Amino acid sequence: MPTGEIIGLGRSGIAAARLLNKNGWQVTLVDSATEAQIASRSNAQQLQTAQQKLEQEGVIIRLNSKVLAKDTPDLIVVSPGVPWDTEVLKTVRENQVETIGEIELAWRYLKQIPWVGITGTNGKTTTTALTAAIFQSAGLNAPACGNIGHAACELAIRHFDTPDDSFDWIIAELSSYQIESSLALAPQIGIFTTLTPDHLDRHYTLENYYQIKASLLRRCRHKIINGDDRFLQTVALEFGSDTIWTSVQGKDSFRDNRHVAVYIQDGWIVAFGELIAPVSLFKMPGKHNLQNLLLAIAAAKLAGIEKTAIAQAITSFPGVEHRLEYICTYQGIKLINDSKATNYDAAEVGLNSVDAPVILIAGGQNKTGEDAAWIDSIKAKAAFVLLIGEAAPVFAEKLRNCDYHNYQIVNTLENALTQSIAIAQQHRAKVILLSPACASFDQYLSFEARGEHFRQLCRQLS
Repeated sequence: MPTGEIIGLGRSGIAAARLLNKNGWQVTLVDSATEAQIASRSNAQQLQTAQQKLEQEGVIIRLNSKVLAKDTPDLIVVSPGVPWDTEVLKTVRENQVETIGEIELAWRYLKQIPWVGITGTNGKTTTTALTAAIFQSAGLNAPACGNIGHAACELAIRHFDTPDDSFDWIIAELSSYQIESSLALAPQIGIFTTLTPDHLDRHYTLENYYQIKASLLRRCRHKIINGDDRFLQTVALEFGSDTIWTSVQGKDSFRDNRHVAVYIQDGWIVAFGELIAPVSLFKMPGKHNLQNLLLAIAAAKLAGIEKTAIAQAITSFPGVEHRLEYICTYQGIKLINDSKATNYDAAEVGLNSVDAPVILIAGGQNKTGEDAAWIDSIKAKAAFVLLIGEAAPVFAEKLRNCDYHNYQIVNTLENALTQSIAIAQQHRAKVILLSPACASFDQYLSFEARGEHFRQLCRQLS
């Protein structure tokens, strides 16, 4: 019986363990967390239930444990949150122990089904959700997975259990963490949304970060690139003349001979020479969301989806949780949750997408990146900034050094929302926007948990 070791007791690790177990492997699932640490997680009950079920199915669970505490397995499967370049993983790979990511494991069972693989710094989640919505509107069984929706191995389990009722397409949001551990993954269609500095604490340089994401596109049969992204305009030329470019600027966005196949012209979306739908049907705010829409439509047309299904999907698309998510209006002020803006570029887009004047709530666990454009947007649109989390003193210094003084360190989201209403009224602000420009891990388990807390606080107000 082959042996497999799964690293990480999370949703993807649990799914990977179940998938191998169903296929006749002896599986051990390892996590460095203790029982007490697992119990303190926001999804503790769900994890504990899953743990009990796995043990009943014959999976060995080792908590508070290191990788390879016992015999070397035939296969190691790594969850996305485990750094690929840790010394223990480097060592096992050097010793020729097969080591892959959870996405790669799912791919081995699902590669006969066409995939759309979506990567980039910002815009991945919205583009993935839009793509899945369009495919599903056309009557296709096309679930989303990866960083959105299901763990990929959950889909592989469904395929294993019900092979006669399987998927038409798989729509996968793929982070750099997932791509670097999935060297054989080769979607039919690849989408590159944007590229700005992010995750440099793990990938060290922008070049390394780009090369990881670009490696996915190189393996795709069809390559779709956001032509409005300043960085991709130059580096993505490497993908060749058959690359499909999209642009909200129109068909003639480039002076060279690259082919802009999906664009906006005279208020209409045009794809491969066909009028698809008026832009006015799409209700999500912001130019960046139009860019995401064009990428999704390009993938849909490559998959042979008719424009009627595309128009129906974009008309009814509700948006994505935690990304410019309208929560409620309180005393005439809109409260908007943009917790997914975990870097400067995403937060700049968030600010530029709402009506000024804005009361901005920012801060959390700081990231490396270029902040000049974000600060320019604050100076142009924010009447006041409330700073939370570890980054609050750092952000205060940044703003002060740029001669912006309408800020206050309030430390917590509760304090920020409590004070924001009176400040908004004082400045006649139209919007209170949570757009942190930071990771959440100083105070929350995830950006979703932070956004959910903001949503709860807003609803308590109203």
